[in-house]
Amino acid sequence: MKRYAAFDPPEYLEWSPDPDLIREFRNRVHDDPDRAWVVEALERDDLLAMYRDLLRTRIHDIGLKRWVRTGVISKAWLGTGEEAVTVGSVFALDRDRDVVSPMIRNAGALHMMGMPLADMFRGYLATSDSPSGGRDLHVGDAEAGIIQPISHMGTSVTIVAGAALAFRNAGEDRVAMTWIGDGATRTAACHEGLNLAAVQDLPAVFVLQNNQVALGTRAAQHSAGDLRRWPDVYGIPSWTCDGNNILDVYAATRLAADRCRAGQGPAMVVADTFRMGGHATHDEREARDTFAPELFGAWGRRDPVGQYEQYLLDSDVSAEELEQVEAEVTKEMDRAADDALGSRDRVPAPEAALFEGFSEGDVLVGLKHRPV
Repeated sequence: MKRYAAFDPPEYLEWSPDPDLIREFRNRVHDDPDRAWVVEALERDDLLAMYRDLLRTRIHDIGLKRWVRTGVISKAWLGTGEEAVTVGSVFALDRDRDVVSPMIRNAGALHMMGMPLADMFRGYLATSDSPSGGRDLHVGDAEAGIIQPISHMGTSVTIVAGAALAFRNAGEDRVAMTWIGDGATRTAACHEGLNLAAVQDLPAVFVLQNNQVALGTRAAQHSAGDLRRWPDVYGIPSWTCDGNNILDVYAATRLAADRCRAGQGPAMVVADTFRMGGHATHDEREARDTFAPELFGAWGRRDPVGQYEQYLLDSDVSAEELEQVEAEVTKEMDRAADDALGSRDRVPAPEAALFEGFSEGDVLVGLKHRPV
């Protein structure tokens, strides 16, 4: 895909495929019998659809960063370098029936579950026609299967456990999924939700998105031990995957979701990845000082978009096809951003900040409106 000097991490600007890493990318899924059958069952259209969603996720971040640079918004929380964790895992779900509760870096889950791209941008503008009515930039849509998160890390684990409990009690063949940052693993809410899911054998998938840093604290500073073994503490079966390999994430999550759907309880996917920017756009320089430049260089060579592009090219997908997808997604994203900007004068009335008539059951009612 096209690289942008003003918006991409410097390691991506002159990206070229590393033959050893591309070989590892392919072998990772095709040499594992369990994952190979999952990936080999994908049709050509599935592979291109996955690429389209990967580009949407990357270009959405670029659109937000452009808004920051031009003064439309003050800062944005981006998932650059981590897109494969979101897209691969959501692609493994039944998106007509299952539900997700994304972290803010999992914005790709929003459009994959059906939220209009313009509404994703409106969430940052806090307009009255944004999905949250201008109350919060964390947005969701219960009827689309998106449980709106909050900024308190780890709380989505308990909420998703509750949704999965409701599905199990209602006898519904549905899965609830959320993502957990490496820092969120240290929170009480995360522990309580995981323990409940494990003890109650709930159909929940937890994706541990280990991007090596919690806000500005390196994982080695906030956690002891190996996070890959962390699920064992709860007795939750897990699959470890390369978080920059979209097919590996997809296969691991599909195996985990199938286990849940078979009534065998919760499952976890441990995805190793890396945050190629700051906690938000305001502290990118601090983030660069947190890790050695060599680490950014190493992860930069594993750009999830670039590696998947090369995989597709090696699988007889033409460069012209990929370029067409990129052109379509870029136009789509530009239209969505312009559409959202047209809402800037729709400022919520002060009383709209009150949740009058809101009850704790509203989210669950919305989820029940989905096809089952």
